[in-house]
Amino acid sequence: MAEMTESKNFIHAFIDEDIAEGGRYEGQTVHTRFPPEPNGYLHIGHCKALIIDFGTAEKYNGMCNLRMDDTNPTKEDVEFVEAIKEDIHWLGFDWGDRFFYGSDYFEKDYEYAVELIKKGLAYVCELTPEQAKEYRGDLNTPATSPWRDRPIEESLDLFARMRAGEFEDNKYTLRAKIDLASGNFNMRDPVIYRIRHMHHHRQGDKWCIYPMYDFAHPIQDALEGITHSLCSLEFENHRPLYNWVVENVSVPHTPRQIEFARLGIDHTVLSKRKLRALVENGYVSGWDDPRMPTLCGLRRRGYTPAAIRNFCDRVGVAKSPNTIEYGFLEHCLREDLNETAQRVMAVLKPVKLTITNYPEGQSEAMVVENNPNRPEDGTREVTFSRNLWIEADDFLAVPVPKYKRLYPDGPECRLKGAYLIKCTGCVTDADGNVVEVLATYDPASRGGDPADGRKVKGATIHWVDAQTAVDAEVRQYSNLFDDPDPDAAGKDFLACLNPNSLEVLTGCKVEASLACAQAGSSYQFMRLGYFCPDSKDSAPGHLVFNRSVNLKDSFKSSK
Repeated sequence: MAEMTESKNFIHAFIDEDIAEGGRYEGQTVHTRFPPEPNGYLHIGHCKALIIDFGTAEKYNGMCNLRMDDTNPTKEDVEFVEAIKEDIHWLGFDWGDRFFYGSDYFEKDYEYAVELIKKGLAYVCELTPEQAKEYRGDLNTPATSPWRDRPIEESLDLFARMRAGEFEDNKYTLRAKIDLASGNFNMRDPVIYRIRHMHHHRQGDKWCIYPMYDFAHPIQDALEGITHSLCSLEFENHRPLYNWVVENVSVPHTPRQIEFARLGIDHTVLSKRKLRALVENGYVSGWDDPRMPTLCGLRRRGYTPAAIRNFCDRVGVAKSPNTIEYGFLEHCLREDLNETAQRVMAVLKPVKLTITNYPEGQSEAMVVENNPNRPEDGTREVTFSRNLWIEADDFLAVPVPKYKRLYPDGPECRLKGAYLIKCTGCVTDADGNVVEVLATYDPASRGGDPADGRKVKGATIHWVDAQTAVDAEVRQYSNLFDDPDPDAAGKDFLACLNPNSLEVLTGCKVEASLACAQAGSSYQFMRLGYFCPDSKDSAPGHLVFNRSVNLKDSFKSSK
């Protein structure tokens, strides 16, 4: 598995300063957290964040907490909680006994809100959401609230009654008293509590008031002893509020918030709202559809933890938003599978090849390497006989210019790991379709290297033995979106969907060694790409393989 990049990113530079002699965290253990909202499955964008959080803790021999941000009662689901845990473990990270829920701190959140009221730093406001927007002001006009000077005792009484459930939704809010004229609108007396009479997936009906994320999150970090709260760039303008909360309530620690740019990838969307729409409206088969950018979808497609961690490490940590080519993600997978995947032979669009001068009823074993990049993986045997399957594209009755594969009276071609053959003709059906290719072989050329040393002009062709081949279904995936930027403002992302993102091939032929292929294994189908058994649909007797990535590298690197 790829190590964290050795080049020092700006986050590490900040941490180095903080833990150095005289720094704000001198002598302390670096402590980070990953706080996903359990309202969907993790995608490749979240993956970058969790690798930064957990990877930074690893780098400094520190700790990283896993905390479910379930402060919003309307969206959370236990299904997503378990999926998030599974994805993080799959990537090779662990949080030990430091697993928390944001809702675990609801009582403390309430106590700290009361503390702010008592200090004259929060008040109960009666503006409706529409009025609050109207009173918000603009860059030249301060915000206003007629309830800003409400007496402390009155706010304390109303806040207690809000908790007791006396008022309907949106009747009151609790607002922090900061600066109505601030140029940062997040500091214009932001709402820190609102009334929501909704059932919470863990707290049940205990609460009908819920803290806002900007208020709850710094408290959660401080209570857990987080030293560095690493978050995406969208929270940069919220940092003054984060610091204000920490400085004005009696929490035991003072974490530092540091922001980094989110990961953008072309030809996809990373909005959970849009991903949910794809699932719920049937544009994909589920959150784990291999075309989805979710970690469970990438895993089902055959992506490996090493490839994904390597991708995130090589993308690096940026201060400005950037968009990465999807081809680079594929490039990282291809690099990993080239070193680890077993080589096998499979024919996706089969046509029968009959070697007319090979003895009928005879069969022999050919020895082939499992992976030339890993000699320790050894070799295996594949059977060879008179009747084989080859790709339909490897034969043309009438060749085109520079065609070097099989055609009548064409050049000799190599059968991978077996013999040299020469095409003598073909058999067609009543409609003129080729149903059988005919050829002769050179018995002296076993292993694919002619004994007399003659030069072969034809191509090397992969094949499977018709006597032992196993049937399989193969699913080939392309980008889910035709448009490189389907997430751009003003675009209907659904109109950008690629109607040809999935091609299902049936009647494919694979070598016998794949009859019991297990989920989680990866194979290079020679000349075709990298494939894996589908973790849901593949089973002995009904093999289903997903193409993880093709062999050709479309990513244009700078090397």
